[in-house]
Amino acid sequence: MPLSAHRIPSPCRFPTLRNCGNARPLPRPSAASAESSGTRGLLKNNPASRLISRLVSGEETDSNDKQPSKQSSLKDHIKRLALEAQQSAPDSEASSQGSQGSANALQTQVDAVTADLKGVQDTARAAIPEAWLQLPQHGFMTSEQREEVAQQAVDDEPLAPFLPPPELDLDYRPEGDGHELVLQAFNWESHHQGWWPKVAEQGQRYADLGFTVVWLPPPTDSVSPQGYMPGDPYNLQSRYGSEIELKRCVGKLQEAGLKVLADIVINHRCAQAQDKNGIWNQFGGRMAWDAKAIVVNDRKFKGRGNRASGASFDAAPNIDHSQPFVKQDLSEWLQWLRTEIGFDGWRFDFVKGYDGTHVRDYVEATAPYFVIGEFWDTLSYEGALPKPNQDAHRQRTINWLNAAGGRATAFDVTLKGILHAVFERNEYWRLDDGKGKPPSVMGWWPSRSVTFLENHDTGSTQGHWRFPEDSLEEGYAYLMTHPGTPSVFLDHIEQDKLRSVIVDLGKLRKKNQIHCRSQVKILRADSQVYVAETDGKILMKMGPGKYAPPSAEWSMAAEGNRWAIWERAT
Repeated sequence: MPLSAHRIPSPCRFPTLRNCGNARPLPRPSAASAESSGTRGLLKNNPASRLISRLVSGEETDSNDKQPSKQSSLKDHIKRLALEAQQSAPDSEASSQGSQGSANALQTQVDAVTADLKGVQDTARAAIPEAWLQLPQHGFMTSEQREEVAQQAVDDEPLAPFLPPPELDLDYRPEGDGHELVLQAFNWESHHQGWWPKVAEQGQRYADLGFTVVWLPPPTDSVSPQGYMPGDPYNLQSRYGSEIELKRCVGKLQEAGLKVLADIVINHRCAQAQDKNGIWNQFGGRMAWDAKAIVVNDRKFKGRGNRASGASFDAAPNIDHSQPFVKQDLSEWLQWLRTEIGFDGWRFDFVKGYDGTHVRDYVEATAPYFVIGEFWDTLSYEGALPKPNQDAHRQRTINWLNAAGGRATAFDVTLKGILHAVFERNEYWRLDDGKGKPPSVMGWWPSRSVTFLENHDTGSTQGHWRFPEDSLEEGYAYLMTHPGTPSVFLDHIEQDKLRSVIVDLGKLRKKNQIHCRSQVKILRADSQVYVAETDGKILMKMGPGKYAPPSAEWSMAAEGNRWAIWERAT
């Protein structure tokens, strides 16, 4: 999908929000509580009543009203003010007996207000943080005190821990055998020619180059020629070729020992007809849906389904995957792609648009060999540069993987962004997260990290976020010697020199059995040099600075511009 669909500029920059936890402003007793007791009307002309009213409503007192002391109780303070108010009231006709009667009546009313006040106070305490109850109990707090307690609640709220999930005990694993090397076998312009027949003839060549998995473009007929605006999912007459040509292509690739992934675009779907109001939300074909298949907050297409569980895609109706009929229809379609066309796995497009639990359901319904999710999210930036710490960014990808039940891998977008800064500015220190691990998804959940430098959106003729051309060799040297599953872009294997480097690096990876769960030990990461050891078998160096292995047991295996790899002698 074009990166413009993700609304991500290059460089990708959006502000981040601070996580304030569950802290909320402290509740204030309602003035309606005092109104309901009838006391405000009885005492509205008395100074004591004004104080009581303000105390009940949680307001501050005027500077002329005395605040309760820490030693006296709230009740005694109200009583004293009430008596002072009665004694100062100008009434020339009042007798001493009348004055005493007024005082007694006022006292009765004050007692009633105090009882109401206690009830309001108890109700408020039941709904406020424990921090309030630990303060001295001398009445309601001032606004400054309330703000202080609220801020303390925020400060004490622990940030969500940036921790990787444990490896799940799954009968099914989405990363193949762990030693896969993925080829993206198309670019943004592949639709201009009969693509399926061309790829079909390349199967053995791709296998000989060392690839084990081939990712094909979306197979469905689409409003856009590249396939990312699908209509009827069962119509496989696309710009890439016919359904028959597609089946032959998949078969030929599999004959060469390759696994084949389909690009699955199910976040949105283009309608085939308008409703009675002229809205394009009526779908045709075997999945004849109406507006109930569209999320309700898709106002442009007047959806009548449930609320969206992810980001919105503005160009087409956003599908509601929580609808049982949608889930069943799409699951059956994916099963059909598996059994009738022969696909081995899926690359799910724009998974930020719908919850990972839906991907989990589709995977469980089809048991694919390999699954990748395109969770494309924006890094944290300071000006034009990515921040040194990208834990929050990779955590969001981890969260999606968790929602998918660990039944998918994800493109390591965090790593791509960091590598840009590393090679563009010689900031090799960025490749250590400060805890001796790689700073991306690879460092936390390596078996679910699909590493890449370029794809049809970032490179090709779109060039939304093009990788530094003179650092491609260096970048692939990093990918091929580290855990995760590397993915190589088609355009890169069509360049003779770069193809030779990629092939040699792939052979070195295979020879030393580097896999998606390999252990990497970072030995050095500064402004000039990055050095890491993987599984105790490979030592690799990048950067303009000098480095030599610590002993003669390491022998040079490959080298290029600003990078070198050594193998340990066996």
